[in-house]
Amino acid sequence: MEIPKQYDPSKSEDKWYKHWMNQRYFHSEPDNREPYTIVIPPPNVTGVLHMGHMLNNTIQDVLVRKARMEGKNACWVPGTDHASIATEAKVVKKLRDEGIKKSDLSRDEFLKHAMDWKDKYGGVILEQLKKLGASCDWDRTNFTMNPEYSESVIDTFIDLYKKGKIYRGLRMINWDPQAQTALSDEEVEYKEVNSKLYHVRYKIEGSEDEWLTIATTRPETILGDTAICVNPNDARYANLVGKKAIVPIADRAVPIIQDEYVDMEFGTGCLKITPAHDENDYGLGQKHKLETIDILNDDGSLNEHGLHYSGKDRFEVRTQIAKELDERGYMIKIEDHINKVGYSERTNAVIEPKLSLQWFVNMKELSKPALDVVMNGEIKFHPDNMKNTYRHWMENIKDWCISRQLWWGHQIPAWYFGSGPNDYVVARTAEEAAKLASEKTGKEVIKEALKQDEDVLDTWFSSWLWPISTFDATIIRNGKEAANADLKYYYPTNDLVTAPEIMFFWVARMIIAGIEYLGEVPFKNVYYTGIVRDKLGRKMSKSLGNSPDPIELMEEYGADGVRVGILISSPAGNDLPFDTSQCEQGRNFANKIWNALRLVNMWEWKDIEQPEASKLAIEWFESRLNQTIASVNNLMDKFRISEALMTIYKFAWDDFCNWYLEMIKPEYQHPIDTATLDKTIEFFEQVVKLAHPFMPHLTEEIWHWLKDREEGEDIIISKWPTANNINEDILKEFEVASSVVTNIRNIRKQKNIANKVEIELSIKINADYSKKFDPVINKMGNISKLAYVEEKVANAFSFIEKNNEYFIPFGETVDVGAEKKKIEEELEYAKGSLAIVQKKLSNDKFVNNAPDQVVAMERKKEADAISKIQILEDKLAELN
Repeated sequence: MEIPKQYDPSKSEDKWYKHWMNQRYFHSEPDNREPYTIVIPPPNVTGVLHMGHMLNNTIQDVLVRKARMEGKNACWVPGTDHASIATEAKVVKKLRDEGIKKSDLSRDEFLKHAMDWKDKYGGVILEQLKKLGASCDWDRTNFTMNPEYSESVIDTFIDLYKKGKIYRGLRMINWDPQAQTALSDEEVEYKEVNSKLYHVRYKIEGSEDEWLTIATTRPETILGDTAICVNPNDARYANLVGKKAIVPIADRAVPIIQDEYVDMEFGTGCLKITPAHDENDYGLGQKHKLETIDILNDDGSLNEHGLHYSGKDRFEVRTQIAKELDERGYMIKIEDHINKVGYSERTNAVIEPKLSLQWFVNMKELSKPALDVVMNGEIKFHPDNMKNTYRHWMENIKDWCISRQLWWGHQIPAWYFGSGPNDYVVARTAEEAAKLASEKTGKEVIKEALKQDEDVLDTWFSSWLWPISTFDATIIRNGKEAANADLKYYYPTNDLVTAPEIMFFWVARMIIAGIEYLGEVPFKNVYYTGIVRDKLGRKMSKSLGNSPDPIELMEEYGADGVRVGILISSPAGNDLPFDTSQCEQGRNFANKIWNALRLVNMWEWKDIEQPEASKLAIEWFESRLNQTIASVNNLMDKFRISEALMTIYKFAWDDFCNWYLEMIKPEYQHPIDTATLDKTIEFFEQVVKLAHPFMPHLTEEIWHWLKDREEGEDIIISKWPTANNINEDILKEFEVASSVVTNIRNIRKQKNIANKVEIELSIKINADYSKKFDPVINKMGNISKLAYVEEKVANAFSFIEKNNEYFIPFGETVDVGAEKKKIEEELEYAKGSLAIVQKKLSNDKFVNNAPDQVVAMERKKEADAISKIQILEDKLAELN
């Protein structure tokens, strides 16, 4: 059967992926092999594939496929995250489009709509990952709201509550007015924005015309002021401390207090204190026992404390109150001002600090072991400098607000039997809660009298259990000793591939959970991908319209082309400047290897004598192959995946296709000897094995074209190449020979000498020289006669390689003047190089202080330059 002229990914990819699935190569069960485990960072159930997913999952697939070929029991667990905020927003919008309000539904009715939505749309991204070639164990696909998984989340809450590590309290939190829920600190993204700084004056109570001026970026919060604060060292306001100021518009008298927290240099040095709407103000309010006035509704509009602005949106009020303050003589001035504003990571709404009764995890005690295992190297970060960011966050960790005012998610297992702050119990079921409530109150409490907390848990409170609960959802309740076979075999996992922006959302918390419940870290390595950016350096996003559709890219360039394109320049931790030309490069690479297959396949073969050039090619390529295998293994072990790919790319393109195949290629219409062909097939198999983790579909296709295979003899489960002995001498000898061939080809190109025209080559040996590869030079240079000479050859093109001289006699049409000019330019450059080296060697400070090997290297450069100059001058003299 004839090999198609072009590789068609559209035919190959679906065919082989279906084959792999049918053969169940992706599925894993515990056995006596060494396990290799990765858990996927579960994408939001609302998500579709974007470039960040492409990068992250391609890296994971590369690691998994290599481990599988190394004979390990590779298990890559896929799944999705229920994404409370994002999913609820999607469902609310869908219902609104259908004319249904969330408020018109019961909780159960809404959850049914949400689950229906999840069942219809929630698996889109996983199906898209199959198009990429992701070799996940799809039988193990999990979801953070699967019944068993949900039980483990509730078990964790109850366990930590019993240990005193979860508490309920009135605290200042981040409030998302759009989603109308609390957020943790990590879910707030701070952006620099152009805003205004409003200077407003407050009249001193009882005075005729005495005022003080404050500066604020949020004039609407004036209505919630309960004090004015100055620095005790600020002489400007010493006489006002203890007096009261009248809050503009509200006409309330508030105390003037002092505290060193106030920055005397910022604004006017007077700070308005609004304890309900600023975390720092809240701290001052607690310290000085100030009243707390909350002026905002949950949706960001003003409440009754907002006076005549009640019911209006906070940003609308900002404009209107500024106008009123100006009209009533309170506004002194308005300045342009750049400040950082917190935005919801999920909805992009401006966050409001809000005093709220929420559930929290006390993180101080839990976090210390998780910091230690990263700093002592038990868990390794790639790149290593990510440890500094991790350490800073862990050493300054705050308690984690885990309650969310939503319906989609894990409902908090707290049950209320009264209106007091402690009138609740924590239990799995209403029956258990009734029993506990009866014990707590000393009187019978029936379950019908209980009301479960309306809030759900933060999504990350479920995903921090991902490496545990995907294997055993009962472990929290039953204890480590009762762990099932899967958890005992697959945990801890090996490598985690994730984005640095969820280091604290997810990575740190998984480490905390792993140590807390299993006494072991959840993974051994964390590889942080960079951010995929466009050519202008902007982060790719749908809102900017600068992100290509990954599915369309794969349709145009093939999945393997896109995989190579996105990995070819993506070092760990560094941002990836992505352009579709990289996918084109990946597609071209696939075509290059495919064309090599077609070349080898078209050769006829016979049991004839093996040419000397082919023997040498095989001897050289054997060592070059082993050298590449060792290099790739070393790079992969260090998670330098982009460099490993580039090493394979250059090896396959240059060494195999451009050199080895050319060295063994038979003459036109002549057969190749079977010994060389058989060895070439072996080499080709090793080349595609190295490339398989990066280009799985193409390599499987080529693998089956190279020779007839038995059923089950697929590259995906073939043995990863092993590095054997490397002959360094032959590698160095070939390096010289290949440079000689390149020089000959350059002369042919420059002088318009056709490759089919035979030429003579004379060599004058001035330094160490091996004649071993002369047969290769003869063949690849199309040399009719190769001779060694004692003297320079007159009227010849020449070049120098390792101080040995090579001469190709002139033809009849050579321009001697042009040759002289070329040599003169080369001579001038060589003299310039010599001058630089000699200047350095004439510097006593350099010679006396530089390492001996550095000085020796410079002296060798000097000797080589002097020798080259002499050779060039002699050549010039011969032409004169």
